[in-house]
Amino acid sequence: MHWRLKRLGYLWQRTRGSLALRGWRGTLARMRQEFQSRPELDEALALLPLDEPFVPFALPVSDQPQVSVVIPVHGELAHTLACLRSLARHGAQVPFEVIVVDDASPDASAATLAQVVGLRLQRNAANLGFIGSCNAGAGAARGEFLLFLNNDTQVTSGWLDALLRCFAERADCGIAGSRLVYPDGRLQEAGGLVFADGSCWTTGRFEPRDMPLFRCRREADYVSGASLLIRRDVFVRAGGFDARYAPAYYEDADLAFAVRRLGLRVYYEPASTVIHCEGISAGTDLSRGMKRHQRPNQAKFVDKWTAELAAQPPAGTPLECAIHWRRRGHVLVVDAMTPEPSRDSGSLRLCAILRLLDEQGWSTAFLPDDGRASPAEIDALGALGCEVLCKPWVADLPRWLREHGSELHAVILCRHTVAGQYAGLVRRYAPQAKLIFDTVDLHFLRERRAAELGGSAIMARQAEAARRSELALIEQADVSLVVSPHEQSLLARLLPQARVELLSNIHEVHGCRRPHAGRRDLVFIGGYGHPPNSDAIRWIAGEILPKLRETLPDIRVHVLGDMPDAARHELATPGLEFHARVAELAPWLDRCLATLAPLRFGAGVKGKINMSMSHGVPVIATPVAIEGMQLTDGLDVLVAENTDTFATAVARLQADKALWCALSVNGMDNVRQHFSTGTAAATLRRILC
Repeated sequence: MHWRLKRLGYLWQRTRGSLALRGWRGTLARMRQEFQSRPELDEALALLPLDEPFVPFALPVSDQPQVSVVIPVHGELAHTLACLRSLARHGAQVPFEVIVVDDASPDASAATLAQVVGLRLQRNAANLGFIGSCNAGAGAARGEFLLFLNNDTQVTSGWLDALLRCFAERADCGIAGSRLVYPDGRLQEAGGLVFADGSCWTTGRFEPRDMPLFRCRREADYVSGASLLIRRDVFVRAGGFDARYAPAYYEDADLAFAVRRLGLRVYYEPASTVIHCEGISAGTDLSRGMKRHQRPNQAKFVDKWTAELAAQPPAGTPLECAIHWRRRGHVLVVDAMTPEPSRDSGSLRLCAILRLLDEQGWSTAFLPDDGRASPAEIDALGALGCEVLCKPWVADLPRWLREHGSELHAVILCRHTVAGQYAGLVRRYAPQAKLIFDTVDLHFLRERRAAELGGSAIMARQAEAARRSELALIEQADVSLVVSPHEQSLLARLLPQARVELLSNIHEVHGCRRPHAGRRDLVFIGGYGHPPNSDAIRWIAGEILPKLRETLPDIRVHVLGDMPDAARHELATPGLEFHARVAELAPWLDRCLATLAPLRFGAGVKGKINMSMSHGVPVIATPVAIEGMQLTDGLDVLVAENTDTFATAVARLQADKALWCALSVNGMDNVRQHFSTGTAAATLRRILC
């Protein structure tokens, strides 16, 4: 009876906490998740069996490990062996060592583990508990990084590489923790929250593990010690796991607070998935076994971190608010489709913007107007800290705005075809939010030029309709973004009262990796589906390349971008090679003589030119192609207006090494000066303040 009363009290505590954090609907949904019937194991996780007879096996070894994996064990040999087998199966791209600290196990763990080849086995003379064993393992480690891993876990492909990538991509990363899932496939933990009273909450418990919300890399208050990566020197500077919490509980939250005191951050890394059989070693009853230390250790934690806890969310803060507590506010971005940087320049720019928003402390969400996003696209934006609002999780933007519009600080609507649908809804459901219209490029300008080139009355009418739509949206928006000074000047004349800011393409300068000698052939970057590109490819096939081959019979032009089969066959000509979209441009840009940008109409800034120049590759382009890019013929670009001048420019570059080198250096300088991350970051800070 005593046990039942205590259990009822514990369940009431959980229910009351859930009501405060989730509300009635969220609590009922959570109860359905916990009690619904599910398969015991998720076959997609390929969990290793626990009843496999022991046969000696080998782990990866290294004399100079980058990572030391520290696994404390106290009995539960079957789980330890399964954990080690998963490490042997999945490995990592970097060298690592595995240290098992046997904490006076009551079974045959030590004798059996001594037969695992490559394992560094360390035995405690007496039981030290989780904290003592982890600190002992860290003391014996040789790696730059320490990875603390529970023995009741199994790792999955890429788990360790993803944690290291978080450190590589986030200079302020002090700790990175894995996405923990149950053997049945449900999410167990997506980072932890700490409230002002010292209570903790693991986010995402029992939710589907593939929900976009939990596929975003984000700052957390702490991550579980079940899979936690930290630099060894930072672990030492933070004081290791604090022995006051021995034998266990609150040591991971305490370490996170100590790391933040050093000026670093704690990140949840969803690309690292670890299966965790929670409760195997400690149980789940707070009044028995190891779990009995949880409540008294909370009091110790509060006593140690009183000042820091004052900045934490109050107990009972709704989960969605608590998750984003450290963020400056919520920014929603809407575009026609999910960006894919290898597809087009606009996608590359938008991903860079999302990355900058995250770096500046904003919580971001992206909604594709077509409702679609592939798992790879969701994960790619998740690595930028951005949640993807797509089907089946989000039905449409109007419904989402009705529920969440009041939470938004700003909404960025990209392209007039998207912004025209939703600007009014944003004003209605998020009146406090700053409405930002990102033109991407002025569509009416591009379409008007296409109409003039082709003499099309239909296209001219389309251009006029686009002009009215874009100008009306610019008047309605709080801020409008353009990508070129030319477009900014044009709008200053048309709408002098509107606030129009320049936020151009954003590129990193990769540098020139090969000299002029040995380079050959030409490259065109761009998909055929974009009308200016299809016109340019036709010009290359029909006139430019045949003219070039009159004097340079072996020269080839490589087209890198999506291309329909019908167009491939129609435009087939000697020396013209189609390679579809490529994952990496660098190998092509490292060996080509120059890139071509023979655009006869268009608008905005051309990413194909930025990308080429960022690799130190000279560009031969039309006047329309370089409009608004602050380029000068003969200094940082070669301008060609017709077939003959394209042929002349190619010949000059092939024969004149000094000219080639000057264009290479000056092109990179142009990218640094006008298309840098710093320039774009300053614009975003200005418009979102």
